Amino acid sequence: MNPEPLRRWLAQPKPSAHRFPYDRVVDVYQRYGKQLVPKTWTTLLGAARERLPEVSGPRRQVAAFLDAVLDKVDGRFDYRTYLALPLLPIPDPDSESEPADRLLARRDRLHVLLLSDLAAFELRGLDGTGTPLSELRPDPVLARKRLHHAVRAAAPALRRLSFDLHAADDPVALARRLVALACIDRTSDDRLALRTTMLPVSNVHDEWLFIRTLQTFELTFGLLAVDLSAAVTAVGEDRLPSAGIRLILAATLLRETAALWSLLATMQPEAFHRFRVHTDGASAIQSRAYKLVESLCRAPDTQRFHSAAYRSAPDVRARIRSGQISLDDALNAIRADHRTLGEVPALADGMQRFTAAVHQWRRTHYRLAVRMLGTERPGTGGTPGTPYLLHGRDNAVFGSRGPITAGNERS
Repeated sequence: MNPEPLRRWLAQPKPSAHRFPYDRVVDVYQRYGKQLVPKTWTTLLGAARERLPEVSGPRRQVAAFLDAVLDKVDGRFDYRTYLALPLLPIPDPDSESEPADRLLARRDRLHVLLLSDLAAFELRGLDGTGTPLSELRPDPVLARKRLHHAVRAAAPALRRLSFDLHAADDPVALARRLVALACIDRTSDDRLALRTTMLPVSNVHDEWLFIRTLQTFELTFGLLAVDLSAAVTAVGEDRLPSAGIRLILAATLLRETAALWSLLATMQPEAFHRFRVHTDGASAIQSRAYKLVESLCRAPDTQRFHSAAYRSAPDVRARIRSGQISLDDALNAIRADHRTLGEVPALADGMQRFTAAVHQWRRTHYRLAVRMLGTERPGTGGTPGTPYLLHGRDNAVFGSRGPITAGNERS
C-alpha cells in the first residue's frame, strides 16, 4: 500500500490533527497484522510522533493512536495497547460524575457499536464481499452461530436504549438488523473510534472477534468500577439501600456478559493458537478495569498486591497505597458500630447477587481458558494460564467477617 498520504501529512508545515490519514494506516495494519507491518510505514509513523508538538488542533487522538500502532516497534506491546483502550471512552471512577442512568446509556451505546462492528465484519465474510483478516475464515455454520451470540450479547443494551430487533429465527437477518440499528445515530467520532481500535497482530479472521469481545469486557468492567466506587461512597454516607441498588445494577450488568462468553467460545482453537504467538507481552491479567473492580470490592492481601497482575496496573497499586476505601472496608466500619447489615434487605441482596455474578464470571472464564489452552499451557502473553485462573489467587469477592459475606470459595 502506498504511504503517500502519510508523507503528504508529514510534509505540511503544521500538520492538522483532523487530517491525519487514519484510514490508510489502519488498512495497512489490518492487511499485514501489527507483527508484520512494513518498516517503511513504522518509520513514517515514528516521524509523525516526533512532529506531535507541531500538530494543529486536538492532538490527544493522534498521540493515543500512534502510541498503539508503534507499541511493537518500541518494545512496549501490552494488553492496553493491543486493545487500543485509550482510544475508547471506557468509564472510570476517577473521572465520571454523571448519574448512573446516563453512564449506563453511554456504556450500552458503545457496547452495541462494538458488537455491531463485529457482526458487520462476520456478515461481510458470509457475503463474500471481502474482509481483511482472511486466514482461517469460519465456515457458514459457525459464522451463523457467532452472529446469533453477538445479537444475544447486544440485546439487553438495545432494549435499554429502546431499540427493538423484532423476533426472527434467522441469525443473519437479526445481525443485519443489529448493524442497521447501530448505524442510525453513529457519528464520525464513533466511526473513527471503531476504525482506530482494530489493530490486529495477525491476518487471522477470528482475531477480530477476540479483540472486540475483550474490548466489550473492558467497557463493562469500567462501568462496574464506577458502580462499586459509588456504592462505597453511599455506604460511607450511610445510604445503605442506595449502595445495595448500585450493587444490584452491577450484578445485572455482569450477568449479561454470559452471552459474551458464548460468543467468544465460537473462536476456533486453531485460529487462536495461530495469532496468540504474536501477543507475547499482552495478557488480560494486565486489565486495569478488572483490578479496579477487584480492589474496590476488598483490598488485596500482600501476596496478591505484589503479584504480576497488580504490578501490571501501577496506578491501581498507587490508589491502594494512598488509602483507597474498598466496599469491604466501608462495611466493616459500620459493623464496628455494632450495626446489623442484614437489616438492610437491598444491601444484602445486592452483595449476594454481585458475589454470585463474579464467581460465575470466573468459572466461565476458567472453562473457556481450559477449552482454548488445556490445563497446563501458559496463557496469552506467556502468563501462567489456567492453573493461575483457578488456584493462583484468593477468589473471595468480599471479606469473611460479618453477617453478609461471599465466603472463601475458590472458583
